[in-house]
Amino acid sequence: MIPYAILLLSCLAFYKSGVAQLSGDSLAIVLHSEKDLFDSDKLLDITIKGNVHDLLNDREGVPKYFPLSLTYRREDSSEISIPVNIKTRGHFRRLRQNCFYPPLQIQFTGNNKQPLSMFPAKAKLKLVMPCKGDEYVVREWLVYKLYNLVTPESLRARLVRVTLENEKGKKHASPFFGILLEEEEQMAKRNNAVIITRKIKPRQALPGSFLNMTVFQYLIGNTDWSVEYLQNVKLMGADSMAVPVTVPYDFDHAGIVNAPYALPAEELRMTSCRQRRYRGYCIQDMTAYDNTIAYYNRLKNDIYGLYTNCKLVDSKYIKSTVQYFDEFYKIINSPKRLKEEFGYPCDESGTGNVVIHGLKED
Repeated sequence: MIPYAILLLSCLAFYKSGVAQLSGDSLAIVLHSEKDLFDSDKLLDITIKGNVHDLLNDREGVPKYFPLSLTYRREDSSEISIPVNIKTRGHFRRLRQNCFYPPLQIQFTGNNKQPLSMFPAKAKLKLVMPCKGDEYVVREWLVYKLYNLVTPESLRARLVRVTLENEKGKKHASPFFGILLEEEEQMAKRNNAVIITRKIKPRQALPGSFLNMTVFQYLIGNTDWSVEYLQNVKLMGADSMAVPVTVPYDFDHAGIVNAPYALPAEELRMTSCRQRRYRGYCIQDMTAYDNTIAYYNRLKNDIYGLYTNCKLVDSKYIKSTVQYFDEFYKIINSPKRLKEEFGYPCDESGTGNVVIHGLKED
């Protein structure tokens, strides 16, 4: 049986960070506190110990933090245990009727006395948990890696294998895949920017960034986002009043993930999440997309390679994803299809600019 770590690295044979090929050194396990958790793409095993039972059952009302510990092993097999506070988070995925595990937020208390911990002392990291099977977690992790190919103005993600251990040393379940997500403030810092929290209209976003993001959402078949209502989108810029860059996240409802619970909003009048729908604003002149389309064409081999070289997903999924990409590239390189698809927001009888129920402010 091939070790998980080797399988994970094979997923990243063609992966580039900011379109720069990762070297062998950059795939090494991160050991020192001055190194970043997300500098490595090697699968990380973590164990969460404590009152896991009550934590996972905290599904209603305002979530509260539970004191637990997070343990992992360094390459030399030495174990590091860190005190943390963890709470459930989210909306759809937190509800028991929707997902088996709720997503979590891990707050590092700063009380860790281990000088070589790879985790920031006072970070708050999101941990994506399996909803209906951890194969969909791996698929969503690949989407984060896909957007890392498009731009460094993106959240980094670390695939982890999670073991839950209840008090008195009793294991909760078999290990499963999860995703640790980079803090948005750290992502902004990497890009010499700050997070912007003011509300904007889509046309007020930085045009190049916005087009890259909307075409990416179209590529992966995701309609579960909104710039205007900051639904699964973060904004950042050089300062709080700068023209914002749009940064997407939370891709479990994307067609490329094809999670069993993912359904498009009724207002969009779509048949399934695999159906693509361009959700940018109306642009009449298709030449506005020339640079963006050329850019995605240059990335084509790397986009396909990220999936075709990944051993953590099965061959059937790889084949369907390649076909999904083929359809995307046929559309963006056909002037007629491009006008039909990307001109959809200009159709007053369509759903290109509807406000999706649940996003509209009270």
